[in-house]
Amino acid sequence: MCAHIVLAEDDEKQAELVRRYLERERHSVVVVPDGRAALDEVRRASPDLLVLDVMLPKVDGLDVCRILRAESDVPVLMLTARSTEDDLLLGLDLGADDYMTKPFSPRELMARVRTLLRRTSPSTRQPGAPVRVGTLVIDPVRHVVTNNGHPVECTPGEFRLLEVMASQPERVFTRSQLLEQLHGFDRYITQRAIDVHVLNLRKKIETQPRKPVLLVTVYGVGYKLTAGPAGAP
Repeated sequence: MCAHIVLAEDDEKQAELVRRYLERERHSVVVVPDGRAALDEVRRASPDLLVLDVMLPKVDGLDVCRILRAESDVPVLMLTARSTEDDLLLGLDLGADDYMTKPFSPRELMARVRTLLRRTSPSTRQPGAPVRVGTLVIDPVRHVVTNNGHPVECTPGEFRLLEVMASQPERVFTRSQLLEQLHGFDRYITQRAIDVHVLNLRKKIETQPRKPVLLVTVYGVGYKLTAGPAGAP
C-alpha cells in the first residue's frame, strides 16, 4: 500500500533515517521540522498518515494532535522519548492512534505504519451494511458513526472500538480482547489505553457520561455495547 505520509521530526538524522525507510516501502514522504509546519502540511495535503514527534519546536506534538483532532481524522503515530505510561495515555487521550517510544527499531516502526494504514484505509476496510445498536449506527463503509441521527466525530481508534463491539452487541469484551483488536500484541500499549478510549467515547455518545447506558462497564470483566434502557430503537 503506497501512502502519502507527513513526518514531523526536528532531529535531522532521525528524520532522514525514518524517511528512507518509508520511501523504501514506496510511500511518498514530506518531512517538516516543527509543529506549526505539521499543522499547515496536514491541512494542505490531507495525508494518509502523520508520524509525529512529541518534542517539536513552535507547537509541540501533543498540541498538534489535539488541534488536528478537532478538525481532522488523519491517523497519527506518535514518536517520543517519554516512556511513562501516563505519557502514553495522554497521547492516546488526545487522539493519537499509536505510540512508539525512542529509541525504536526502524523495522518495527514500518510494521506499525503498515498496520495503521491497513486499519484506517477506506480501500481495505471490509464492506458491510451499517450496524445499529440502539440509537447508535456504525457504518463501516462510510466510516461514519451517528447517534440519534447526529454525527459522532470519532478518532480511528474510537471507531474501531465501536465497530468491534457493535459486531456483537451485549457481548462483554475484556480489555485484553479489545486491545488486541485495536493495537495487536504491542508491548508498549497497556490495557489502560482501552479505558481512555471508552471514557472519550462516553463523552461523545452518552447523555450522562458518568452514568453510561450504551457503553457499559461489567465490573471485573470489561465492557459491552448495549441498546440502552428497554432496547432503545
